[in-house]
Amino acid sequence: MPLIKVFFWGMMVSFLGSLPLGTLNVAAMQISVQESVHNAILFSLGSLTVEMIYVRISLVGINWVRKQKKLFRYMEWITVAIVLALAIGSFAAAMKPHAAKNVVLNNNINRYALGAMLSAINPVQIPFWFGWSTVLFTKNILAPKNSFYNLYIVGIGIGTLLGNFVFIFGGKWIVTMLNGNQNLLNWIIGGIFTVTAIIFLIKILLHKDGLKKLEETA
Repeated sequence: MPLIKVFFWGMMVSFLGSLPLGTLNVAAMQISVQESVHNAILFSLGSLTVEMIYVRISLVGINWVRKQKKLFRYMEWITVAIVLALAIGSFAAAMKPHAAKNVVLNNNINRYALGAMLSAINPVQIPFWFGWSTVLFTKNILAPKNSFYNLYIVGIGIGTLLGNFVFIFGGKWIVTMLNGNQNLLNWIIGGIFTVTAIIFLIKILLHKDGLKKLEETA
């Protein structure tokens, strides 16, 4: 059945796309370790809600989104700054004698709202879904109908949540393997955020970032 097919394609692509180390899934892992699984799931639900909204907008307003190059450029630099702040916060927490919380995450913001905010300024997902949606349209898997769009987006949301579960519960398992040494985990997470920020920065400077991918899908 075509609708079931597009649902599973959305879920599969989203799940696999959520597995590479990134800002949101690593942050979800850190929240699960330093706070609770419940808060980490709320954070993930917030991030995937915005992702689903972005995909919906991209499906019905591709031409408008492609014209917002200056906005995407600002969002990319803000993303780099936030990832660097998360890296510094993780290193600062790791240097304390007792396990401490990343200072960037040490706030009273509702975790659902925090996930939504970080996802909203993360433009990486937009060209990713532009590319995949274009492929699925070309293969006649995705059709320009609301019924297809809705199931496609639901599949994307479920796939992202399942991908984040790998990090949320995986983080708990890693802490157990490290005998509860959260400071060591903070060093590891800080290193991941640092590498991520460097990769983002290189892509922006070499013009191989999200803007380039948007132009390629035009």
